[in-house]
Amino acid sequence: MNFIETKLKGAYIIEVSTWQDERGIFARTYCKKEFKKINHTQEFVQFNHSSNNQIGTLRGMHYQKNPFAEIKLIRCIRGSVFDVIVDIRKSSPTFLKWIGIELSAKNMKMIYVPRGFAHGFLTLENDSELLYHHTDFHEPSAECGIKYDDPSLNIDWPGRIMLISAKDKGYPTISKNFKGIKS
Repeated sequence: MNFIETKLKGAYIIEVSTWQDERGIFARTYCKKEFKKINHTQEFVQFNHSSNNQIGTLRGMHYQKNPFAEIKLIRCIRGSVFDVIVDIRKSSPTFLKWIGIELSAKNMKMIYVPRGFAHGFLTLENDSELLYHHTDFHEPSAECGIKYDDPSLNIDWPGRIMLISAKDKGYPTISKNFKGIKS
């Protein structure tokens, strides 16, 4: 595995090594020993699968409040998405900065999202699917989000948003009083 540090401290793009022969490919997507290189020692306690039927589906921007803030490892296993993370760690030098990356079944890249980040994605193809690994359990009372089209973030979504839930549409924009997450 190749861990590529991003401009957002603690967030990594991960390129997996593949082995290919006439049967197809084989790739290791997690190795506890290799993840120690980026100081990841937490156990992944929950795996989730997101299936999205339509191109232009947006999910986000989600996070969980402390003490349920979680680390996520995200991989696209079918189709492709534009995956976005926003640093919402109040004390971070990159507070409210974002990055976006294309994750696809073809490029097999993953994104490692530290605690204190909001996450979302836009599908670039029909029938796109993602796998999420989480270091904390989902806690409905800790669910939060920020508006996907918040002008103060100015996220450059690379396609037309065709489908978004009422809940995701209804998240607030960031105000001057936004507290973020204590890191």
